[in-house]
Amino acid sequence: MRQHEITEVLHRPYSQELLARDLTRLAYVAKDGTPRTIPIGFTWNGSEIVMCTSTNAPKLHALRQNPMVALTIDTEVHPPKTLLIRGRAELDVVDGIPDEYLQMNGSYVMTPEQRVVWEAEVRSLYDGMVRIVVTPTWVKLLDFETTLPSPVEELIRQRDARQRA
Repeated sequence: MRQHEITEVLHRPYSQELLARDLTRLAYVAKDGTPRTIPIGFTWNGSEIVMCTSTNAPKLHALRQNPMVALTIDTEVHPPKTLLIRGRAELDVVDGIPDEYLQMNGSYVMTPEQRVVWEAEVRSLYDGMVRIVVTPTWVKLLDFETTLPSPVEELIRQRDARQRA
């Protein structure tokens, strides 16, 4: 996919809505060669998906071995809205807590007092974290209004051709 095509899809209103959510599903290949999909918090900085994890997370070993990943951000209502993203994970080890980690957990309903306690707990737990940064190299928005899964689009074309014949 060309960069301008990626940009166009990511700037659509439904894509922006999905990129403002706080949970994605990260798919990668584990060290044993089997697929993994995990839910993980994320934030969108306008050009990259940023996820944060502990420095001892097993997924880091797998991502160093094979950095190609896929992400799914979706809704739980009908019709579903789904943003599919593929890219390469870059790992950035940082001291302390990355700002993105605190941002991606900002949409949970917490009172200001709960937020203070939560942040203190986080800061006491992590000496450092790893930022998993993914720049999209392929994207697809499925909104079931203007875009559908490719196999469904193909079935519609076949049905329409049969009806014209």
